[in-house]
Amino acid sequence: MIIALIGADGQLGSDLAAVIPKASLQPLIFPEFDVTKPRRTADILRELGPDVVINTAAFHRVDECEDRIEDAYRVNAFAVRNLAGICRDLGAVLVHFSTDYVFDGGRGTPYGEDDPPGPLSAYAASKLAGENFIRSAWDRHIIIRTCGLFGRAGCLGKGRNFVETMLWLAERGGPIRVVSDQRITPTSTSELTANVLALLDGGAFGLYHLTNEGECTWYEFAREIFSLAGVDADVHPIDTATFGAKARRPAYSVLAKTKARAAGLPGFSDWRTALAEYLRERRIVAVG
Repeated sequence: MIIALIGADGQLGSDLAAVIPKASLQPLIFPEFDVTKPRRTADILRELGPDVVINTAAFHRVDECEDRIEDAYRVNAFAVRNLAGICRDLGAVLVHFSTDYVFDGGRGTPYGEDDPPGPLSAYAASKLAGENFIRSAWDRHIIIRTCGLFGRAGCLGKGRNFVETMLWLAERGGPIRVVSDQRITPTSTSELTANVLALLDGGAFGLYHLTNEGECTWYEFAREIFSLAGVDADVHPIDTATFGAKARRPAYSVLAKTKARAAGLPGFSDWRTALAEYLRERRIVAVG
């Protein structure tokens, strides 16, 4: 089996690349592989002839998407439509990652795969458009919505994830303000990877929600990071309105993993357990 991994050097891509057998893996890295260049993308994938294409590429700077809507759609929607068409022509399975932000957060219970989306931002709308393009183009797809990712590439110069950002801010000193009225589920890319591969092995297509267990606010997430790392940080809760981010976020975007459980996937640990393991791997966790 040949697996073409788009974004193999990113946060999620790095963990996927680490567990896919080397004989199967074809890593595709920007700028040599640019999903927004349709002819070049098609030429490379046709030459490789993959059985599976895993797309981790995205324009995910949420606030920046508000000012660069065309770029957001170019990467998150139109390039995805192109990939779906190429995979259809090749007979390859397309695995694509989406976001919890497709929901409007207007309720306080986890969202299932069949719940209607209601994106609040340009980023969320572009990601939902990408999902819809895939569904309309090619049946052999796996769309995965996930949330609050943290993984090894977050500390390898590819851009900081939330965990690394909090630790960096604490090292700089001074007060840290973190939003306390948005509830999410922090998710380990390592555990996500194991479940993605299990989905591929099972040949179960469609839309899946995959996150760690439990839920918290971003502020509670930050507090747990500092507690586990043994860091004395000056962290303060702040509401979304006061924080003043450009893009709207859902107040509640916890995902129900109904289809994942039905598919018999390995499952996930509680987010706190996954965070502790991540910090141990980073050799900065203070607890045993």
